[in-house]
Amino acid sequence: MNLSVTNTVRPLWAGLRALLVLTLVTGVVYPLLVTGVAQALFHDKANGSEITSHGKVVGSSLIGQQGYGSRYFQPRPADGLAGNSLNTRYKLLVSGATNLSADNPKLVKAVEDARAKVVRDNSVPGYTVRPSQVPADAVTSSGSGLDPAISPAYAELQVHRVAARNGLPVARVEQLVKDHTQGRALGFVGEPQVNVLQLNIALRDLTARR
Repeated sequence: MNLSVTNTVRPLWAGLRALLVLTLVTGVVYPLLVTGVAQALFHDKANGSEITSHGKVVGSSLIGQQGYGSRYFQPRPADGLAGNSLNTRYKLLVSGATNLSADNPKLVKAVEDARAKVVRDNSVPGYTVRPSQVPADAVTSSGSGLDPAISPAYAELQVHRVAARNGLPVARVEQLVKDHTQGRALGFVGEPQVNVLQLNIALRDLTARR
């Protein structure tokens, strides 16, 4: 009887010790180590790549925002898989592409309507946008539906409208776009891009200083 109890308790005690050690290593030591390294070497990314303006967090450089007024640069269309139905306090999108084929009538109409709107909104006295000037990212959503950046071509297309709405010289707004154009990652990965939120913050600060 005693031998049976001993044989039962021994593996249970060994298993309990293994559980305690693994819990300590994987549940405490490892998370603390990873968090410490992330905070020390990648502080900005580890905290959500937050963008601040005048000491206040206004967004993330990784997530696009909608709802900018006509005085500001506009982002890509945001067509996620669905809308947020649980937290009604915020208008959120379920990240993902529409998965519509290139010849899908719904997608074709959406692109045509978006192109017409871009032409109409960005044509100002002395500057008329032609449909052929409208880049693809101005009329299509990204794969996630939450892309925070636009192409330099789309940003430049909006320069005259933004300058007219804010009473700024076109050359000054063009320089603002150039100053906020990011090159390819590592010099060869991806395409040049302009973060819309950062650009609009700079635009707001510029108009406030006038």
